[in-house]
Amino acid sequence: MNILFVLTSHDKLGDTGKKTGFWIEEFANPYYTLLDKGADITLATPKGGVAPIDPSSDTPDASTKDTQRFKNDAMAQEKIKNTLALSEIDPNDYDAIFYPGGHGPLWDLANDATSIGLIEAFNRQKKPVGFVCHAPAALKGAKNEDGSPLVKGKKVTGFTNTEEEAVQLTNVVPFLVEDMLKENGGIYSKKSDWAPYAVQDGNLITGQNPASSELVAQKLLVSLN
Repeated sequence: MNILFVLTSHDKLGDTGKKTGFWIEEFANPYYTLLDKGADITLATPKGGVAPIDPSSDTPDASTKDTQRFKNDAMAQEKIKNTLALSEIDPNDYDAIFYPGGHGPLWDLANDATSIGLIEAFNRQKKPVGFVCHAPAALKGAKNEDGSPLVKGKKVTGFTNTEEEAVQLTNVVPFLVEDMLKENGGIYSKKSDWAPYAVQDGNLITGQNPASSELVAQKLLVSLN
């Protein structure tokens, strides 16, 4: 199993002066879930080099067994500091692609032509494409071969409008994940705020929030076996 993880390069939270990036739990749980099953994992970002960690995800409140494992894992930390650039990636080298969330993807991956091209290539090849929390933002510009939005008519989930409201960033983010998925014709569903929830439609796997990262990883694993 060769799996590509695509992380954000974006570290500015709009005009707030605060930092953002990727959410550690949404990376760490899928990373170790897949690694422990023998997967070979490559990390890539739009710019290559360091993938920025969202400081809000690096707190005692956001800590899990997987984030603790990451903190003690020099090899994984080294990978985060030295990601490949998306332009170096050949989709034919991988069996699946996975996008961890955090607010960063709303700014860069949502509009990144190389990322969009990779998602479309994996989808054409019927390989699993997985996203959690804010990461479905990366599907915004992705299309099917007929030019329709990739999520059109597909069951999807992602960070809810009410969850965004709860973290008080509704007026900071460039768009709301839930609204975008619906506008693109996705059949959007959700559970209560912060509840674990993931849906799969064919090779497309999406999770609602940080608590859903394990569900997405498990569905990805089943799809690969």
